Amino acid sequence: MLMSLAKRIFLYSHSVDMRKGFDGLSGIVSQQMGADVLSGDAYVFVGRRKDRLKLLIWESSGFVLYYKRLEAGTFRLPAGKQAAVALSSAELWALLEGLDVEVKQRRKRYKLSA
Repeated sequence: MLMSLAKRIFLYSHSVDMRKGFDGLSGIVSQQMGADVLSGDAYVFVGRRKDRLKLLIWESSGFVLYYKRLEAGTFRLPAGKQAAVALSSAELWALLEGLDVEVKQRRKRYKLSA
């Protein structure tokens, strides 16, 4: 349900203070990622210890904030030098489940032409 709201998914590649809420995270999206927080895209943020994750999405009536804390282990993040790394919904679910989402090469998939 949650990911059906988002158009695209972006992972912020730097660690974030997990005390930040709606305003602090939306400031990172607009100022550091250079994106429009009201676009309907999902933005994923991970804490310094990589055991906490927040996902911020704008829906028609306001922000939605999803927060997950792992009891053991850490999130395995894809490497990226830019401020935002694009993720597919499958990669996000793998990340949330604790799987390694490092993608070396995407496999070719059929896409319906517009």
